[in-house]
Amino acid sequence: MKALIESIVSSLVDHPDDIKITETEEEAKLVYHLTVHPDDVGKVIGKNGRIAKAIRTVVYAAKTDAKKRIYLDIM
Repeated sequence: MKALIESIVSSLVDHPDDIKITETEEEAKLVYHLTVHPDDVGKVIGKNGRIAKAIRTVVYAAKTDAKKRIYLDIM
């Protein structure tokens, strides 16, 4: 899942080396924390959050574990 998120986001940003994805696993959920360069935050979020919503939709559709809910947190 990290590779999927990184491949999507790296094509959007100007500083792909600054992409950091951490994973936190809890009982019923799996949270991915995405951190990008401060100049690239707007590119990842998009106007009215449209790009962020599209990234989350793709990540949620690609989940492999049916028992855990996946969250993507963009910082």
